[in-house]
Amino acid sequence: MTDLTALTIADARDKLKAKEFTARELTDGYLSAIDAANETFNAYVAVTGDKAREMATASDARLAAGQAGPLEGIPLGIKDLFATEGVHTQACSHILDKFEPRYESTVTANLWADGAVMLGKLNMDEFAMGSSNETSFYGPVVNPWRRTNSNMKLVPGGSSGGSAAAVAARLCAGATATDTGGSIRQPAAFTGTVGIKPTYGRCSRWGTVAFASSLDQAGPIARDVRDAAILLKSMASMDAKDTTSVDRPVPDYEAAIGRSVKGLRIGIPREYRVEGMAPEIETFWQRGIAMLRDAGAEIVDVSLPHTKYALPAYYIVAPAEASSNLARYDGVRYGLRVEGRNVEQMYENTRASGFGREVKRRIMIGTYVLSAGYYDAYYLQAQKVRTLIKRDFETAFADGVDAFLTPATPSAAFGIGDEDLAADPVAMYLNDIFTVTVNMAGLPGIAVPAGLSVEGTPLGLQLIGRPFDEETLFSTASVIEQAAGRFEPERWW
Repeated sequence: MTDLTALTIADARDKLKAKEFTARELTDGYLSAIDAANETFNAYVAVTGDKAREMATASDARLAAGQAGPLEGIPLGIKDLFATEGVHTQACSHILDKFEPRYESTVTANLWADGAVMLGKLNMDEFAMGSSNETSFYGPVVNPWRRTNSNMKLVPGGSSGGSAAAVAARLCAGATATDTGGSIRQPAAFTGTVGIKPTYGRCSRWGTVAFASSLDQAGPIARDVRDAAILLKSMASMDAKDTTSVDRPVPDYEAAIGRSVKGLRIGIPREYRVEGMAPEIETFWQRGIAMLRDAGAEIVDVSLPHTKYALPAYYIVAPAEASSNLARYDGVRYGLRVEGRNVEQMYENTRASGFGREVKRRIMIGTYVLSAGYYDAYYLQAQKVRTLIKRDFETAFADGVDAFLTPATPSAAFGIGDEDLAADPVAMYLNDIFTVTVNMAGLPGIAVPAGLSVEGTPLGLQLIGRPFDEETLFSTASVIEQAAGRFEPERWW
């Protein structure tokens, strides 16, 4: 039998229905891969082997009875931000020590209802705050990709680094992830995988640990565009438990794969040519433009003038919301508790010990910009900028632009423990320069591999679409995927 972990979700789905192997065999294949390689990559913080086998056995029964769901028997990894009933859910933070919720997030409940199998919980930046997966309480995740002729350990991106690394290293068939400012698209670009942040409101946020509630959105990371479409179809839903969930039918995203892009108007925003961007990013951007033009799309230059304010505005809005959301972690009801002389000192001790450095930094920034005397000068102004960013996109869409093509990241994956980035938080934040506008405007965005850098590591392109028009992103991304080819790391582990 061939290596079952090499199969895409689409291939595994079809072969399971054809009874070429069982869901239990597929699951055992992934569990063996995790057992052999997770110590190398640190992608999983909890492996749920017994639960996975139990779910796979139930899938085999449904397959035998002809009652297979859309994801029947497909083994998935789940980012540690999603609540999974009775299973480790800590947002990779010490402050949620030993927390196992008594409820299931809507997104994961949707996946289990469609027959998916849970392999375990995936590593991530603490509370999704980071661009390298180095802020996790459980340590950094290692990217399966290496530079040519180098053994340097590279970051997989963040915050969904565990999800991206596990998919790239074949430690799961696909993974859930979340994106607040680029946390799906940047890791996907760094690992040669496909990641889509859907429109805000497309996937329920209920049961997902909040970072910045007006920006957070769940989405999948997968090996190719088709697999991402299959996963998003199951993840997305209207949910009465989430007031920001939008009551719109969920399309058959997979049907959009292979659809012609002839006549589509693809906008190339001039503001995305930024200082310090690696020259090869421009080269790959031009290649992407040529790919879409060759497929019949019309390429138009556009201006999104408020893009230059997006990153500073984001790093006011997001920490402000984080400061509010993370106030609930106090050591009283669940998670870590560090005793003190009184309740107030217990709060202080618990939060001082429980939160990591980056989370503390963002809480402090957020508390500052929300404080009396600074709210109008910072938070209110940032929200006004956000409105202008959204208006820029709306103007372009009104002028007939169907989607935008931009770089996904300003560089390829960098080394774990990079001293320049460690010493300068702003330099790390610049990794989100191409992605934060999408979250600020609530739009869908997809990262698709475009090729390999001069160092032999993946580079990705980003497509940004109209609200709730993920189908156009899937059809357009599949054109780039077909032209650029698919990329997998050379196995060294």
